[in-house]
Amino acid sequence: MLTDKDRIFTNLYGLEDWRLAAARARGDWDGTRDILARGRDWIVNEIKESGLRGRGGAGFPAGLKWSFMPKESDGRPAYLVVNADESEPGTCKDRDILRHDPHKLVEGCLIAGFAMGAEAAYIYVRGEFFRETEVLQAAVDEAYEAGLVGRDACGSGYDFDIFVHRGAGAYICGEETALLESLEGKKGQPRIKPPFPANTGLYGCPTTINNVETIAVAPAICRRGASWFAGFGRENNTGTKIFCISGHVNRPCNVEEEMSIPLRELIERHAGGVRGGWDRLKAVIPGGSSVPLIPRSICDSVLMDFDALREVSSGLGTAAVIVMDDTTDVIAAIARLSKFYMHESCGQCTPCCEGTGWMWRVMERLVRGEAEVAEIDMLLDVSREIEGHTICALGDAAAWPIQGLVRHFRDEIEDRIARRRAVAA
Repeated sequence: MLTDKDRIFTNLYGLEDWRLAAARARGDWDGTRDILARGRDWIVNEIKESGLRGRGGAGFPAGLKWSFMPKESDGRPAYLVVNADESEPGTCKDRDILRHDPHKLVEGCLIAGFAMGAEAAYIYVRGEFFRETEVLQAAVDEAYEAGLVGRDACGSGYDFDIFVHRGAGAYICGEETALLESLEGKKGQPRIKPPFPANTGLYGCPTTINNVETIAVAPAICRRGASWFAGFGRENNTGTKIFCISGHVNRPCNVEEEMSIPLRELIERHAGGVRGGWDRLKAVIPGGSSVPLIPRSICDSVLMDFDALREVSSGLGTAAVIVMDDTTDVIAAIARLSKFYMHESCGQCTPCCEGTGWMWRVMERLVRGEAEVAEIDMLLDVSREIEGHTICALGDAAAWPIQGLVRHFRDEIEDRIARRRAVAA
C-alpha cells in the first residue's frame, strides 16, 4: 500500500488551494533550476531508469520516447504536446490533476520540454473541461508572472512557452496524430505513420506527445530519484498510478496507488468493496472502456499493471476500473460501448467506419436475443478484421470489448438467444 509520504499528487481531491503559493508549500517548483542545470541527457536517463511508462493507455516507455527527439536542431523548432483530451469512458484522472494540482503539470512541461529540446509546450484540453481549463490557464499565468516559465525560465537561461488549447469534444482527438491535426486547425483525423511525430509532428516539426499524468510525475522523479520511483510495483511496471474506480462499488473514487496492486485489494481498500459484497461481482473493465472485461474468477487474483493484465487478455489502459455486479446486463453494457465507438469513429478507415456500425447493430440484436448463434462467431470474425487494420487504435478499441464479452460470457449470449426462441415458439 502506498503511504502518504510517497504520493506525488498531494492535492488530488482539492482539499487545499491549487494556486502557486500553496503548490510551492507542497513541494512543487522546489529546485527546478538545479534539475535543469543537470542537463538534457541526465533528465532523459533519469526518466528511463525510473521505468516510467506512458500513463495515457499505450504504456510506451516515456524516457525512450523523449530520447527520439533530435539532439541537434536542423533549424526547425521542437515542441512538447500534452494530451489532456481525456475522453475515455470511465477515466477522469487527468481532470483532477488539471483542476487541483495544475502546477505539477506546468512544472513537468518545463522539465520535459527542456529534456527534449522543445521551445514550447501545447496543452490540448478536452473541450468540455471548461473550468479545468480556466484553472490550468491561471496556473500557467502564475508561472509566467513568477518567472518560472517564459524567457529565462527559472533563471536557467532557457526560454520556454506554454500554450493552453481547448479541443472541440471529439474522442478521436485523444489519438496523438489526430490531436496534432486538430491543434493545427484541421479536422481531427489520425495521420498515417511514418513519418512519426518525433520527426514530423506539430506544424511539421519534431514533436513528442505525452499524457498529462506522464508529464506531471516527471518533476517528482527528478527530485526524488529514479530508484525511488522504480521501487514501487514490479519490474517493467514501476511507479505510482492514479486509478479511477467507478460502477457498482460503495465509494467510487480516484486514488493514487502503487503499480501492481491486486485488483481486489484496490477495490476493497479504496472503494469500499463491491456493492453487496465481493461475491456479487460479475465483471470488471480494468483499464477504461476500450480494454476487454475480465470475469470475477480473474479479478480475484490479477495484479493491476501492464503485463499482468495483458497475460489475461486485457490491459491496464488508463487504469479506469469499471466494476459491474450481478445485476448488470453485461451484453447491453458492451452494446452501449459499441454505440459509443461507432459514434466516435472519424470515418477515415473503411474497417472502422463500416465495421463499428455493423458490430453495434449485431450487438443490439444480441441484447434482445434476436440473433442466430452462428452470428456470435461471425461477430468475432468481423472484430478481428477491424482489429489491427486501421490507421489508429480506435478500431481495436471497438473490437476488444466485444471480444472480451464473447470470451467470458458466451454462455449468457447463447442462453438469451435460446430464451427468445422458446418464447417465440
